[in-house]
Order: sequence, then structure tokens, then C-alpha cells
Amino acid sequence: MTARFDLFAIVAGMRTGSNLLEEILSAHPGISCHGELFNPAFVGAPGQDGALGIARRARDEDPTKLLAAVAAIPDAIGGFRIFDGHDERAIEAVLSNPRCAKIVLTRNPAESYVSLKIAQSTGQWWLGDRASARRAKARFDAEEFGRFLEASGAFRRRVLRALQVTGQTAFHLDYADLADAEVIAGLHAFLGVPPLPRPHKTRSKAQNPAPLAEKVTNPKVMRAALARIDLFDIDRIPGFEPPRGAGVPGFRVADGVPVMFMPVGLVAQAEVDGWLRAVGGGAAPQTGLSQQDLRAWMRRNPGHRRITVVEHPATRIHDAFSRVILPKGVPGYEDLRDTLVHHQGVPLPDDPSDPGYDGAAHRAAFLAFLDFVRGNLGGQTGLRPHASWASQASLLSAISGFAPPDLVLRREDLARSLDRLADDLGLSPAPLGDVPPSASPVPVEEILDDVVNNAVAAAYRRDFVHFGYARIA
Repeated sequence: MTARFDLFAIVAGMRTGSNLLEEILSAHPGISCHGELFNPAFVGAPGQDGALGIARRARDEDPTKLLAAVAAIPDAIGGFRIFDGHDERAIEAVLSNPRCAKIVLTRNPAESYVSLKIAQSTGQWWLGDRASARRAKARFDAEEFGRFLEASGAFRRRVLRALQVTGQTAFHLDYADLADAEVIAGLHAFLGVPPLPRPHKTRSKAQNPAPLAEKVTNPKVMRAALARIDLFDIDRIPGFEPPRGAGVPGFRVADGVPVMFMPVGLVAQAEVDGWLRAVGGGAAPQTGLSQQDLRAWMRRNPGHRRITVVEHPATRIHDAFSRVILPKGVPGYEDLRDTLVHHQGVPLPDDPSDPGYDGAAHRAAFLAFLDFVRGNLGGQTGLRPHASWASQASLLSAISGFAPPDLVLRREDLARSLDRLADDLGLSPAPLGDVPPSASPVPVEEILDDVVNNAVAAAYRRDFVHFGYARIA
């Protein structure tokens, strides 16, 4: 029978009990553990410059060589510990390899943090004899703990997502599970080795067995800080928009202008295109470029600026609705408009210029469209969110997947912002491009009552929070 795994990795963090777990696993004759093989400072353990016949230099050149050496250990399944901060190439290779068993070890983060602070204070990172224990208390720093919690949480989420997208299953352990012989027997079964006849007695001893409050000098500060942590993240704004590409073909550059415009949907495209044309001597901005083209442009333009523009959610979605949804025959939107009318119940007129399509009819159509958008962004429809109404937060995140913009401008202050940018780059000031006419019979401000404001806020809660916008009165 073919073994399920070729090797294993203990995926953990500092002070989670990984040393103890490695010792427990090493007691099994069918398991071979090799420490922190991909720690940037050493190979396996402090002071070591190689392992399994692979020197540190060779590991650093190509970590897959050492991974292959672990998988080739004869008569045993080999493994190692890997933490956030170890070689990124090794982390990625471990998480993506279904033949590498993942043992995910976690611990109460407050316990890990305090244990880390004590170890840093005493210099004692492992204890084998109670008589040699070095005693100390830690000072709990709420701000530092917040950074520790965020970093460890981000790594756990990364590991979980990698397992999910590759369809893998890890063996999850908590620090307290290390004392449970039945759980360890289950771990042996997971790794494909037979159970031991009796539990192994470890040399490792708990370094700080006292209650958490007794291990810090300022327990009141610690209690107050921990009480403020929202374990259930009840204020998190859920996002159900699917991942999207950066929209690179829509990026704009102009000859002689060290500025790359990375549009967020339709926001300010005409205004910035006109500005680029003016400062570039009249030539139309280039678009439809590839990632390779744009990277070459960035190399040719040292000191360039990458800009994008965001807008108040209410004016942005109304502008998009009025330009590409409301009128018939907008290229690329014909089928979408038909779907909104016949399958989503949005009462769009045959002709927005018809006198019968007044402010009240426009408000009703806009509200119906907002209701559709809310469901669409919430993953409740079969249509993929279009860039013209996708949240600006998701579009900006996608853009950053190619290269993060270094200037996020606001449409309401765009003229002044671009004047300042031109001055910074030694360019002559230039006017914004003309905005094409809207099909709306009324400006958005005239229909922004409480009902419409609430509908916009319900659809774009993330944008209101992430960009700091308030409702338009």
C-alpha cells in the first residue's frame, strides 16, 4: 500500500509547543524530525549550517532540494517545523504539496505572547530540568500584543485558505492536546505510522506553568486589553465579491508623462484621460497594454507615480447607472441591461429622454437597481459583479495585485490634486477632461432622501467604512 504522505511539516508559531511536539514525534522509530529547516538564521537548530547533506548555501539557493532530502529519508517519514517568517518559497511549497502532511499547531495567543516575552527576557527557550528554570515575569504591552495577534492571525488565515483552495486536510492540534495520548495516537495514524505500545515520556518541561495572570507584572492592563478584543469580529463587514483581475488593459499612460492611471471602474476616466492628454502634449493616453508592457514602462520612468481615483458611493453608482445602465445601446452593456429589465425587475425605460420618465420614475428605477446591486455584491445572484458597480474596496484590492497605486485621489478634489501632482513632477498644470453627458433626468442630490441613502449604504457599507465617506445630506 502506497504511503499517504512523503513528508510532514509542523505549521506553527513561536511558543506554541512545537519543540515539545517535535520531541513527542521523534520518539517514534518511524518518524524523523529535523527542527526549523527553513529558519533564515540557521538550518534545523541554532548553530547548524546544514542538514540531511544539504548545506545552508544550497538550501538558500533552492529550498526544494532540502524538501526532497526530507522526503527521501529511508525507513521513516521525515518532517520539520515551519513558521511565519521562514523561507517564503518553502512555506508556499509546503502548503501547495498534498504529499506533505500538515500538522497545524496553535495555542492561546495570549499564552504564546507572554511565553515569548519571558523567553526573550530570560534567554531560556527550552527547559529539560525544573531545577535550571529561570524565573521572570513579562510586562504586557497591549499595542505590541495587538501586532502579535494580527500577525499570527494572518498566518493562520493564510494556511487555512491554502488548505481550502487545494482541497487538503490538516491535522489540527492545540497546545493542550500534546498531553493527550489518544490524540497523539491519532496523529501517528494520520502520518501513517503504527501506534506506540506506551506513551513516551518527554524531556521537555513546561517553562511557565503558572496561571497567565501570575506571569505578567501588570495583570490589570492585560485584562483590560484582552477584554477589548472582539473574538467574534462582530463588526467585520462581510465581503462576498469574487476575486477579480487587476483590470490591467484599462490602465492608462501617456508619452512623456511619468503618471500611470489605474481606474477604479468608471470613476473619473474621462477627466483623467483628458488631463493626461493635455499634459502629454495632446496625444491620447495609451491603453490596452499588458502587464509586461506596463512593467517596462515603469522601468523606463523612474520616479513615476501610479494614481487611482475613488468617489462617494452614492454619486459613483448613480453616475454609472445613468451612463451605462439607463440608456439603451451602450456598447458592452446591451445584454446586461436586458437581463436587469427582464430577469431582475429593474424598471428601465425604453427611452430615458421620454417626458414620462420623470424624477419619480428615475428614483424608482435607481432604487430597484440598488436592490439588485446589494444582492449581487452579496453573492445572491448569478451575475458576476461588473466593474462599473463592484465595490471600490474590491477593485482597489485587485489593482494592488499588479502594483499598488501610490496616490489614491478623490473625485471631489480631483482638479486640485492633479494640479499638485503636476507641480510635484515639474509638469504644467492642465484642465480635466470633459465629462460625457448623463442620461439621468435629475442629479443624484435631488433623489437622495433617507430611503435612497439607506439603499446606497446597504449596498456599499465596505466603501463607506474603508474610505471614510459620510452620507450626502
